[in-house]
Amino acid sequence: MKKRNFIQLFDRKQSRIDSRIKRDYIENGIATVHCCISGYNDIINTYSAKDQESLNPDFVEYLQEAANPIPDECPLVLNIIGDNLSADEKKVIAETIRDDFSYKLGLVEKEQDREFKLFLFMLIGSIVGGLLLWLTDFLDEAPREIFIVLFWFFGDRMFEYIFITGHELRKEKRLAGRLASIKVNFSDVYEKPHYTEEQINQLYAELDLDQ
Repeated sequence: MKKRNFIQLFDRKQSRIDSRIKRDYIENGIATVHCCISGYNDIINTYSAKDQESLNPDFVEYLQEAANPIPDECPLVLNIIGDNLSADEKKVIAETIRDDFSYKLGLVEKEQDREFKLFLFMLIGSIVGGLLLWLTDFLDEAPREIFIVLFWFFGDRMFEYIFITGHELRKEKRLAGRLASIKVNFSDVYEKPHYTEEQINQLYAELDLDQ
């Protein structure tokens, strides 16, 4: 029996994420995330008090993971499938989804502000460290090694923000903003969505008003 190199086979395996996203989510440029529930508390946290509702962490994780790979230019629609919700429960669910992700958006914005201020501090530190290194060429008694460590510390943290932290925060903010603006629909049973031109225009108009 011929021995096969499965590592090479796995390395050559191609992703099908784009076709999967188009097949499962996107219809006429609108991305629909379906969520089947058995009851109200599949979405609303059982520990939250009335008028202070918060989302079930499992639901938040599911929604974020489903929405994250969907192209940013596609408006999001959440289709909640279940036939046991009252009108009041539907209203609470829609408002809580909007409010919780708006809150998440605010937290990310605060973190962005903190990281940007830290970046400015590191930038100034790098400039000062570079100047001190330049001066040590003329001052032999200066502790040059300390200035080298400081220069690289400030520079490393600065470039980490530019290429890693800043990018991740912008991505996280965009996702929170998209989910805070998500349109919530309720269905008794699953049906593959089909959006007419009129429905698409209405959805875009609602998104414009929500900004």
